[in-house]
Amino acid sequence: MKTLTQIPILDLSAEVNELWDELNAAIQRVLRSTQFIMGPEVGELEQQLAQYLGVKHAVALNSGTDALIIGLRALGVGPGDEVITSPFTFFATAEAISLLGAKPVFVDIDPQSFNLNPELLEAAITPQTRAIIPVHLYGNPAAMGKILEIARRHGLKVLEDCAQSFGARYEGCAGCHCNPGPLLHRFSGTLGDVGAFSFFPSKNLGAYGDGGLLVTADDTVAEQARMLRAHGSRKKYHNEAVGYNSRLDTLQAAILLVKLPHLERYNQARRTIAQRYNDGLAGLEGLVTPTLSPGHIFHQYTVRVLGNKRDAVQARLAELGVGTMVYYPVPLHKLPIYQPLGLDLPESERAAREVLSLPIWPQMQQETQMAVIEAVKTALQG
Repeated sequence: MKTLTQIPILDLSAEVNELWDELNAAIQRVLRSTQFIMGPEVGELEQQLAQYLGVKHAVALNSGTDALIIGLRALGVGPGDEVITSPFTFFATAEAISLLGAKPVFVDIDPQSFNLNPELLEAAITPQTRAIIPVHLYGNPAAMGKILEIARRHGLKVLEDCAQSFGARYEGCAGCHCNPGPLLHRFSGTLGDVGAFSFFPSKNLGAYGDGGLLVTADDTVAEQARMLRAHGSRKKYHNEAVGYNSRLDTLQAAILLVKLPHLERYNQARRTIAQRYNDGLAGLEGLVTPTLSPGHIFHQYTVRVLGNKRDAVQARLAELGVGTMVYYPVPLHKLPIYQPLGLDLPESERAAREVLSLPIWPQMQQETQMAVIEAVKTALQG
């Protein structure tokens, strides 16, 4: 078993080496142009991303967090409003709601998908509810057919948190009797009113710094987003609202333009690696592997370690030279800022005790992956 060399949770060096000449040429072009802010590569990237996703508008921003904030503002969410979302996600999802003076309303997750449980949604809706933010966690699309059906019935906006799901396709809701119809085979982020994406370096389509994207079919929302990203101005020095400095750097746009043509291949490689993990870890006592559902692009490959042994297994894997991560060890409703809400959401709390993400990246060699599988078996035995 391979134990001498540390196996990281993510290795970007293989990608950089593979794309080195293209990346170097793109960076050199931007450097020589000296158009570092809103250079032509930004507009080109927006056009290519809109075409890839099949959506009318793509607005490049400086982070996924800003995509959430600006998306909510463009949808009219503000002080006193309530926004329903998952407690099992990165803090930015709820932070964006709170920063606008609105209130995050946490609804528990489905234990299989780790995504918002649509069966619990309607009980959380009040007269103050303005929007729903489903999170496509780990690259697995949420149950959008049912969520959108409920949102339409109650007149609510839907902002998809796609930070981990660029390139994931919606293929229907497991165990749901809704009619997905025209939603089938569409990309995450293009199903609701707004999609918010992150280009953080670890993402399936990642920049080499911060970056984000907002997509929408709504002309007014897109216009608002473009205005808000530039200090609330459509025309320089003619500010109409208090906005943000949220422009995507030209260098990051150039890097993303190099990487976008490889995205489908990379996502398929992740699915292949996930299937190999499932095969190699099948039948292990105390371990639950994820479902290889259609459309899932495995930003993370996340297992459950049962019997309160997750932390011990993680520590043993570290001793064996295998890097892992827990996404996420504390559900949002248990963080100090939201704990006063006094919520008990058992599935989110159980997931936080059990989940463990194993190494995955598109160029991961089979030999390296088999070493991880053997290490997991050893750690579970220990």
